[in-house]
Amino acid sequence: MKLIRYGRNGEERPGLVDAQGTIRDLSSVIEDIDGAALSHTSLARLRELDTTRLKPVDPVERIGACVAKPGKFICIGLNFRDHAAETGASIPAEPVVFLKATSAVSGPHDPIVKPRNSRKLDWEVELAFVVGEETRYVDETQAASRIAGYCVCNDLSEREFQLERGGQWDKGKGCDSFGPIGPWLVTADEVDDPARLRMWLTVNGKRMQDGSTSQMIFRPAFLLSYLSQFMSLQPGDVVTTGTPAGVGLGRKPPEFLQVGDVVELGIDGLGTQRQIVVPWNGVT
Repeated sequence: MKLIRYGRNGEERPGLVDAQGTIRDLSSVIEDIDGAALSHTSLARLRELDTTRLKPVDPVERIGACVAKPGKFICIGLNFRDHAAETGASIPAEPVVFLKATSAVSGPHDPIVKPRNSRKLDWEVELAFVVGEETRYVDETQAASRIAGYCVCNDLSEREFQLERGGQWDKGKGCDSFGPIGPWLVTADEVDDPARLRMWLTVNGKRMQDGSTSQMIFRPAFLLSYLSQFMSLQPGDVVTTGTPAGVGLGRKPPEFLQVGDVVELGIDGLGTQRQIVVPWNGVT
């Protein structure tokens, strides 16, 4: 299944995308695409629906983040061999873990807000997965069954905040609009091999990233198992798994996003995103 949330910001409704590509309203069945909707039991019930009996949605004004109000937004750094090489970093012996603020979550086509005093705004196409069951101390096989589905994420970064302002990476990762996810959540049963997906990103039509999840050092099930040794994971938590080579920081000379730039990205079978960079508007 492809699960989607649509509507104005803060007023999103749940839906699914049928085999013909039509969005069907799910609000008579579930309240939202959230942790409660992503359990094995809930997903099994959704699979049994006769989608032709669900109201079609047309037109769609806006697509929201594919998961509502995740409790945690966990990121894995330097998880692609080619990206580690372009940044001059060694291959990590264990996953590099950091967090994005959940307030960074946005829709797949919402604007990227360039933060105040930002000079090094960067892009990162990533595969994300969403947890479907409460998870603690599981092995890799158990972890695979706890993944509800996969989606596209743009792990936006402000490199000066991240690398030049002291402390950990979080300061450059959690700004508003730095976590667009979607356009939809593809349930795990429809993703044959998450480690063999082509992924790409362009800026103003220029191809910047053209890679594959085959470059991953640590794969999704391992990552979930690993994380479960340090924290409990709840349904609806989002984990994004790293980016291939081609980020702005790694280019020679480095290139960063400016107001007015258009970013487009996608992963095979998981859809595409399109964002325009806009200035911070001064609202506090």
